[in-house]
Amino acid sequence: MQISRRPVLGAIAAGFVMSTVPVRAEARTLKGQVVYRERMLLPPGAVVEVKLLDVSLADAPARTLAEARITDARTSPIAYTLRYDSSQIEPRRTYALQARIVEGDRLLFINTTRHTVFGGGQDGGKEGGEIQVEKVGGDQAEVPPSASPVGRWLAEDIRGGGVIDNLQSVVEIATDGAVTGSGGCNRMRGQATISGTSIAITPLASTMMACPPAIMDQEGKFMAALEAARSFRIDPQQRKLFLFDGAGQTVLRLSAM
Repeated sequence: MQISRRPVLGAIAAGFVMSTVPVRAEARTLKGQVVYRERMLLPPGAVVEVKLLDVSLADAPARTLAEARITDARTSPIAYTLRYDSSQIEPRRTYALQARIVEGDRLLFINTTRHTVFGGGQDGGKEGGEIQVEKVGGDQAEVPPSASPVGRWLAEDIRGGGVIDNLQSVVEIATDGAVTGSGGCNRMRGQATISGTSIAITPLASTMMACPPAIMDQEGKFMAALEAARSFRIDPQQRKLFLFDGAGQTVLRLSAM
């Protein structure tokens, strides 16, 4: 007796077709509030921006998946609704919300700690929750002497990717702007120009010792983040220094030593 293989092959083909059907896009929302501590009204024309970012790659710019803009906010708290495409959320990737308040080209507030959503990359449709933003200093007259970045600082986080335990990436800024320190393997030196809350660090020179790849990787990211810094903020209570790039993104969080 001969058994036909056509039904079997047909079933396999049908299964293959079903497995290659693309994931259906579904519009979903994240809701929450942007909050700042200061008791103040936002200036007319201020815009609150909330972005959903793919921050999976620590050494690459975050990718924006969705953005909401609120133009009529006056004071904290500020409600937001962020609409995104669920088909863009992938397992084993990392996603975070970024909140900024700007007035034209001037950055007023930004969140300085990562606000992760979708734990482990799973799109559970969870609320975005409360995003705490911190005030960015204004002109030089508004900056107290205690807000100077002069001192010795230890890196706690580099571009949202953390740091290696027990590896010290350290920078010291002198009163004359001289920059020294160590990325964890090599000594480095350079020069910082500081005006108000603006900072610019010249390309850093370093020694040429070789260390294990993971250490060299962190050292390279640390030095690149220092050179990318364009502004800073001091948290005197926590004794933290935050460095931001030209787009207002946090590139380094450091603690006083």
